[in-house]
Order: sequence, then structure tokens, then C-alpha cells
Amino acid sequence: MSEDAIEEFIQRRKKATINDVARLARVSKKTVSRVINKSPSVRAETRDSVNAIIERIGFRPDPQARGLAFRRSFLIGLIYDNPNAQYVVNMQMGALDALRGSGTELVVHPCDRHSERFIEDIRDFIELQRLAGVIILPPISEDSRLLALLEELEVDYVRVSALQPTTTKGGYAVLSKERIGCRAAGEHLAQLGHKSIGFIAGPEGYVSAIERRAGFREGLQAHGLDIDWELEAQGAYTFESGHAAALKILNRPDRPTALFASNDEMAIGAYKAAFELGLRIPADLSICGYDDSPMALRVSPPLTTVNLPSRDMAKAAAATLLADDDDRKSEIIFESGLIVRESTARI
Repeated sequence: MSEDAIEEFIQRRKKATINDVARLARVSKKTVSRVINKSPSVRAETRDSVNAIIERIGFRPDPQARGLAFRRSFLIGLIYDNPNAQYVVNMQMGALDALRGSGTELVVHPCDRHSERFIEDIRDFIELQRLAGVIILPPISEDSRLLALLEELEVDYVRVSALQPTTTKGGYAVLSKERIGCRAAGEHLAQLGHKSIGFIAGPEGYVSAIERRAGFREGLQAHGLDIDWELEAQGAYTFESGHAAALKILNRPDRPTALFASNDEMAIGAYKAAFELGLRIPADLSICGYDDSPMALRVSPPLTTVNLPSRDMAKAAAATLLADDDDRKSEIIFESGLIVRESTARI
């Protein structure tokens, strides 16, 4: 802090505001609010500096405003519209891992991005709960309307996404390099000798679906192969959609010898389709998924899959919201990698 700036402010005999404290301490208003409300997330050095300035310039917080800030400091929202139930559960568990013992609670809010009230519903949720911060999951973490709302409301938020949208400003992001793991999956199947490979795509418009398809295609192309549009079907990241897509791909005379599903839920749906068609895994059909969900180890044979560290990503997102401004990273990036199990074999 600048002694000259503080002395100049005192000489003006102006009533001090939280904005004055933030400016003189060279921190954000949110950090000043955390100091006032004795949040454990502020570093001791920052807390002492802010308290010293509060004392010097005679700032007195409004009791009513302080009460509102106090309530905001201990609730974090998790907002999602994602059909993959296991993914959402993993995200909740990861956020709770970070929040445990902090005194901050998690409030979960499902929404419908296709609803006419999509944005207003989230606005009502944030304002009613007086949230200190928000974690938003894909695909709504890629929705420019929602990001604009969060900026308008001046609420801290962390986006979880497969890719950072180039139009996004502000906020924080936890990103996954999903293309890398899918490239490894494509190369793995090609190296096993498979040339006819089916592909179950994720939901249209999802950045994760686009990235996973692009990565898988890169892996095939590295071995002189490509995705065959006749062996590709659309899925919705659900067991049912994976089952239906697999039946469409496999129920043909020239069926493929391998199949990649863009998430584990759909891959397990493909297991059911293979069983119904009398196909043995992996003797007749190799299957690979994406997520490394708990079910990947519970099916027989255990599923070869790409690991998405969703629980760790959510933990990092929640920890970002708890952290002092100076300790926050604008982006935290996680890698994805292939885990080879018994559902894939050499042709």
C-alpha cells in the first residue's frame, strides 16, 4: 500500500467505502469482503494489510451489507444440464472434497438449457441463494448467454469444459485435453489391427463431443484410417442412446470389428447390443469408451477407456472459488489418457 495515497485519502475527510479499501490495498472488493467476514481463504499477509488500511482510514462496514456478504461467503452452487448421471455424481464428490472442513456448503441446481426460462431460472437461483461462487458444467459452461449473466451478476464462477471458448472473458476455467486421450484410443485400435471401426458420437453441439471425435479421427489417420460415416451413429451420452447406436452400427453384414463410444455410458450400452447380437467381447468385437467411470471396472470384460479425471477437476474448481484472489489460476488444465483393459484385443 502507498502511504502517500492513504494520507491523501485521510486528509480529504471523506467517508470510507469498501471500494476505497480495495483500491488502497490493491486487492478486489471480494477479498476485502472475505477479510471483513473472517474467511479462512485469505492469506495472513493480505488479511493484515487490509485490516491495517481499514483501521487507518476508519472504514466501518454496513452491518446489513456485512450480513448479506457473510451469507454469500458460505454457499457455492453447482449448475448443470448433463445427461451423464455418473459424471454429475463425480463432480459433486470432487467439489465436496475441496469444501470439506471449509465451512462452505454445496448447493446443486439442475437446469434445462432448452427451456425459455433457462437464464431467468439460473438468475433466480443465484440471487435467492446469495451464492459466493458458481461451478458450471458442460455443456452450459460453453453457453455465452449464461457467461454474460454471471458477469452481470458479478458472481465468481469456474467453467469446467473440454475447450475454452475463444469469446469468453472473465471467470476461471478448469479444462480437459480430451482430444489427446481420444487420439490414443484411435491409435490403440489401429495398432491392434482393426481397420473397420465403428464410432458412437456424443450429443450434437457439445464441445466435448467435437473434441473427442477430432482426437479419435487423428489417431486413426496416423495409421492411414479414418472414421467411416456408414459406421458412425449419434448418441446422447446415455446408456439407452449407446445401445441404440450400437445396434444400428453392428446389425449389418459387414459389421466392424471394433467400436469406440464417446463415453462409458454409451460403451456399456454397446455391450448390451453386442450380447443381444451374439457377439463376444473382445473375440468378435473390441469396445473402447471414455470417462473411466466406476462401471468400466464392473462390466465383464472390464472396459478399455480414456480416463477423464472429473472428480479431480471439480475439486480444483471448488478450491479455486475458496482461494484468495492472489492464489487463483485463470486456467487449470488436466490431461486425459488411455487405460487398456480386457475389452479390446488384437484382431
